[in-house]
Amino acid sequence: MLLNVIWAGLILCALLAALVQALWLGQAGVFAEMVKALFDASKTGFDIALGLTGVMTLWLGILKIGERAGLIALAARALAPLFARLFPGIPRDHPALGSITLNMAANMLGLDNAATPLGLKAMRELQTLNPHPDTATDAQILFLVINTASVTLFPVTIFAYRAQMGAADPTDVFIPLLLTSYIATLSGVLLTGMIQRLRLFDPVVLAYLGGLSALVLGSAWWCARLPAEVMQAQSSVLSNALLLGMIGTMLIAALIKRVNVYDSFIDGAKEGFQVAVGIIPYLVAMLVAIALFRASGAMALLIDSLKQLVSLGGWDTRWVDALPTGIMKSLSGSGARALMLDTLKTAGADSFAGRLVSILQGSSETTFYVLAVYFGAVNIRHTRYAAGCGIFADVVGFIAAVGVAYVFFA
Repeated sequence: MLLNVIWAGLILCALLAALVQALWLGQAGVFAEMVKALFDASKTGFDIALGLTGVMTLWLGILKIGERAGLIALAARALAPLFARLFPGIPRDHPALGSITLNMAANMLGLDNAATPLGLKAMRELQTLNPHPDTATDAQILFLVINTASVTLFPVTIFAYRAQMGAADPTDVFIPLLLTSYIATLSGVLLTGMIQRLRLFDPVVLAYLGGLSALVLGSAWWCARLPAEVMQAQSSVLSNALLLGMIGTMLIAALIKRVNVYDSFIDGAKEGFQVAVGIIPYLVAMLVAIALFRASGAMALLIDSLKQLVSLGGWDTRWVDALPTGIMKSLSGSGARALMLDTLKTAGADSFAGRLVSILQGSSETTFYVLAVYFGAVNIRHTRYAAGCGIFADVVGFIAAVGVAYVFFA
């Protein structure tokens, strides 16, 4: 229901903003811009899904090999005590647990191309436990919230963007980014857990969270000791090596068990193709609404009004320059990336705004993209409180990013 309201609200607000500009400001050209954005967004949605098709067929094919080799189940058993408390509705031996585990690992390593297929596979497996196929279950909602604000240990792409834009130290946002993503993820999990009445203060949950905290803070401490060039190089090598190592491990394990790896890959790849095609309508619907809202000028009006309000309060307004990226990050990944690059170019990669948008871009996922793609892949229409929890994590992440940026770069 909330997604329905948000989708309709974006379009209606865009139309209202366009009418105001045309009737009171004499800017009738806004209608042409909106129509162009409408068609561009629909094409973009199809292009994204088309590009995802190849990635989906590749990774679901590889995962099928790992599944038949027994490695997916092995990974799930390692986290079984935690998942038994966070996902009480999932049987301990269910294949969804293995896919969730691998998806979380891929997100932490910054492997977006691997994380999305893993997440879609997990969502499809969770759907097999859904008694009401058109309505999201508690487990699906929690899984989605974890994805919208995922902890990223190696944000190599952000380092690359900053280097291209002339940053003196492209990796100086690493620790702020890591802390921000961790705070956002933890806040989203806590809110969703309270709504679902999970046992969040169970000793087992606290032990796992303590271990994750140690991993995050330990990684931050280790990377802070390294020169910028060394840290970036080590992050890239480690991420790619772990990815290729996972593929090699799956193949070797499957061959040892005498699994037909080629046939297994083909079976999984067929599933990936079907998933990629199925998300096109949902993806196009969301991208169109976002494009209209942006092209109508409603987004710019919202930002300008907020900046004036902040100025009236006598507060520092530098963080407002990053607000478009923060808002767009929840709506459109490509749009947020474009806004980030524009800020890096106009304000400077080493400016306060340039560093803040880098932190925002690397510390969260695109909430409404994830909603559209993940729920669209399994034909869920009633998302319940998923959007609300995802937005909450985004807001907390934005506040954390601003606070951390002021601590490190003010």
